[in-house]
Amino acid sequence: MHSPSAASLAFLSLAALVKAGTVTYNWDITWVWAAPDGFGRPVIGVNGQWPCPKIEATVGDTIILNLNNKLGNQTTGIHFHGINQISTPDMDGPSGVTQCPVPPGSSVRYQWVADTPGSYWYHSHNMGQYPDGLRGPLIVHDTNDPYSGQYDEEVILSVSDWYHTESLDLVRNMLTPSNVQFRPPFPDSILVNEGQPANINFTKGKTYRIRLINFSAFASAMIHIDSHDMNVIMNDAAYIQKEKTYMLRVTAAQRYDFLVECIDRDNRNFPYLIGLDTNRDFTNASLGVTWPQNYTGYFVMDATKDMTKVDVVQEWKPADDSHFKNYNGDGVWGPYNHLIQLDFEFCKDVNGYPRACFNNVTYIGQKVPTLYTAATTGNNNTDPTIYGQVNPFVVKYGDIVQIVVNNLDAAGHPFHLHGHHFQVLDRPKSGTGKWPKRDTNYASSPNLRDTVAVDAKSYAVLRFKADNPGVFLFHCHIEWHVEMGLTATIIEAPDKLAGMSFPTDHINNCQLQNIPYQGNAAGNTQNYTDQTGFITVPPTTYNGATYIPGSSKRSRILGPFA
Repeated sequence: MHSPSAASLAFLSLAALVKAGTVTYNWDITWVWAAPDGFGRPVIGVNGQWPCPKIEATVGDTIILNLNNKLGNQTTGIHFHGINQISTPDMDGPSGVTQCPVPPGSSVRYQWVADTPGSYWYHSHNMGQYPDGLRGPLIVHDTNDPYSGQYDEEVILSVSDWYHTESLDLVRNMLTPSNVQFRPPFPDSILVNEGQPANINFTKGKTYRIRLINFSAFASAMIHIDSHDMNVIMNDAAYIQKEKTYMLRVTAAQRYDFLVECIDRDNRNFPYLIGLDTNRDFTNASLGVTWPQNYTGYFVMDATKDMTKVDVVQEWKPADDSHFKNYNGDGVWGPYNHLIQLDFEFCKDVNGYPRACFNNVTYIGQKVPTLYTAATTGNNNTDPTIYGQVNPFVVKYGDIVQIVVNNLDAAGHPFHLHGHHFQVLDRPKSGTGKWPKRDTNYASSPNLRDTVAVDAKSYAVLRFKADNPGVFLFHCHIEWHVEMGLTATIIEAPDKLAGMSFPTDHINNCQLQNIPYQGNAAGNTQNYTDQTGFITVPPTTYNGATYIPGSSKRSRILGPFA
């Protein structure tokens, strides 16, 4: 056995570049009338159609998305969920963080390399907008798939909660002092494949790779297939050692790739059941666990045969994904040299409005997008105070960062990190309490994810390598809780961000709205540590993504508290 020479590695890299292509999409973001569950309402679509189209590429391809905002009354933007944006942090997409929102009549180009294979999705990351429909699957195929040859066909299966009321009104009704229980909007129905046909052709002797993606704003989803197991090979675009399961729970924003085999004894149509989990804690029967929104689809061997049988689950007992093992058998990264502990609970702001807090602080979007502050404040960009109340945590390049989330709430919550996969070292059951501040007995080959479910009154211990300079959010992926402020900001390797330049069209969108794009959080380019003009109290009027021209409105259109 011998190691490849530098010359041979260079040849392989060149060969990969030659094979890589460019995939270009031209999208007009438009309002569309749709009734995916039978109830008609306006939704946000692409090129006059909804559901929104799939983005598809192969590892190494460059993806270009030319986006034109033709909504007329709302700003917009796109986040590519799970894509790490290596060397392209300005393409991550959250408004007020890595870009200014795109106003009506304007456009933006996103360009990035699909460097890691897997099942992803894209969605608006612009003031609670994506529950109105601006979301879709994003698939990056792997020419070196370790499970290649073990399946014959691929099927995308999306699941989502769905609301009959537009997001703007839902959040306005939530963000009111009378909401003393911090109650989020509850969905009206469940959608599978956005209301499109979701039966799966099932042929004897074939194995199917199901790419399950949860687009929800709030709900998790359970899945079970009649008389068949699911062999999980990937979660959140990270390969795992194959894990046989019978039930899965996929939270908002999570993805699972699993194999389902049609074996010799199969001779009928098999129902599968997906149930929305809107319970505070499905493991705690004392809270009154219910499952009112369910969907039955079929693995169809013969379309002329019966498709009335339903799959009945007496009790949901999904696999514990925190016990899944990463494909390569890698051990725990470390030791860590940077600890971020985030204690989450609901809170109220000074005006009595319901908010969500990390360490007693709610996220408030500032005037200057955070990445632009990191790029334009020189050596001061290592000072977290210049970024305002975005819950900033500055980490150095090369740090091993441990994030501990203490969930003090009586409900489970999914937390997502932009820009990275993290190792899930520990994720104990509901009611365990706060992290005991020990670093022993962690998983030996930790699972990698970008979104983790943290159980009620419990905690999770996560770890990532700070090897991707940028500004990346860590937030609850219940969209309503993002709007309540349940977000922190990782300022990663700011010394490598200083002086970064941005595409002209990105800056133009700031200028069109009189949004400052240089200096500290308030746009001060002379004295970066001067906090005059920082936004320190969330606005009491919520306008979401509504476009209101004029500089006097610029603070409204930049943060999640509009």
